[in-house]
Amino acid sequence: MLLAVDIYYHSDNSATCIGVLFNWTDLEPKKVIKEHLDSVEPYVPGSFYLRELPCILEIVKNVDLKTLEAIIIDGHVYLKDDEPGLGAHLYNTLDHKVPIIGVAKRKYFAHSDLSRAILRGMSKTPLYITSIGLDIDEAKRKILDMPGTFRIPHMLKTLDQLTKQKK
Repeated sequence: MLLAVDIYYHSDNSATCIGVLFNWTDLEPKKVIKEHLDSVEPYVPGSFYLRELPCILEIVKNVDLKTLEAIIIDGHVYLKDDEPGLGAHLYNTLDHKVPIIGVAKRKYFAHSDLSRAILRGMSKTPLYITSIGLDIDEAKRKILDMPGTFRIPHMLKTLDQLTKQKK
């Protein structure tokens, strides 16, 4: 089973945190987990994890980590070379029990051995894949093979839409 997580930040400084449990080939979530945080940290460039990590942990506490093959985040595992990003902080917080795959829409750093750009569907705009606890090329292949004909895999698009629903 996989867990993908995403967060939507509201103008009142609250956040809607959504997690979906699914298998690699699923078109619909097996389970949707929704949490609401009344107050979140402000955005700090280069320290995004301070804002995002508490939200993700609210979702993770509802899941048996032993059942997870990986957690997919909307973001980067590494920021520059081996500087930890959100995914690395999550991996460390979970005591290295579950691999983390970062799927980001924007490039944060120059490509290194820790990142792969992928093109899905007819898109000319890449997604940027990073991982920890799972070989980067295996993570790349898994994201490329996820169902969906567009740039963003279908399940991750579904997750994004769920986060934007009213509180």
